Amino acid sequence: MTETIVLAEITKGAVHPTTAELITAAQKLGSQPIVVVPCTDASIADIAASYAGSARVIAAKSDVFSNYDAAGWAAALDAVAPSGVLIASASPQSKDLAARIAARRGISVVQDVVKIDGNNLTSPIYSGKAMQTVAIDGDAAITVRPNVFDAVSSDGSADVSVVDTTGDVATAVMEIMERASSRLDVAEANIIISGGRGMGSPDNFVHLEAVADTLGAAVGASRAAVDTWEAIPHSMQVGQTGKTVNPNLYIAVGISGAIQHLAGMRSSKYIVAINKDADAPIFQHADYGIVATWEEALPVLQSTLSSMMA
Repeated sequence: MTETIVLAEITKGAVHPTTAELITAAQKLGSQPIVVVPCTDASIADIAASYAGSARVIAAKSDVFSNYDAAGWAAALDAVAPSGVLIASASPQSKDLAARIAARRGISVVQDVVKIDGNNLTSPIYSGKAMQTVAIDGDAAITVRPNVFDAVSSDGSADVSVVDTTGDVATAVMEIMERASSRLDVAEANIIISGGRGMGSPDNFVHLEAVADTLGAAVGASRAAVDTWEAIPHSMQVGQTGKTVNPNLYIAVGISGAIQHLAGMRSSKYIVAINKDADAPIFQHADYGIVATWEEALPVLQSTLSSMMA
């Protein structure tokens, strides 16, 4: 089944209530949607998380979302939103945005939808003098007119993942630790930090070891790292053909998120991903993601942790 992704309607830096109607529209396509919230402050995604009926919420955090720029927003959301049927409000801004993302992805776009019956979408044509019904088969982008679908209730509690593309690593690390500390019992020392081929060299794993020493964590590696460098032993490998782990906190650095690796760590209670590629699959499974190189992120992470543990 194709996934449905709701693009939250943002007005004056806040999630607009229309977003609750979009979730209802998405459910009529037959699945619980993922809600993507463009933001400069990830805390605004908590409103979207309170709407019932969504599978999870992705806070797409970037400086580009401080003011609407059509090309910038489309590029940023295209990188963060999973593939599937995108659903947005039929506001002038979101209709523009949906069309641009559809063009980037090479998928169909249907504007001003007022009825959804399975895969059949109804929208007005000829200035509202007639209605047309089209069927979608696969990925598409659609916009839904406000006040057509009932809003879902506000008694939900969806998990919020954060993908941070701002480049402000220090702020991102602080937010990671604030979120983690509210959910983790660090006394259990049930923490793993793993590196992938994105670390560039086995010599660079010393930076992972420094963070591990501070946290009381174990150091792991992806299959790609083990296969590439003899200096990284198989005993460190996390994945389907390595070790299956279930820590409270799993930090993946320079790991793309291949299925083989995810099979060994996806049940971790809290996943943090650091990767320079915003399209890396690992971000679809992470609770918090930082789009940055390990050279940018690890020194800040180590410094922040050292000051917190002092």
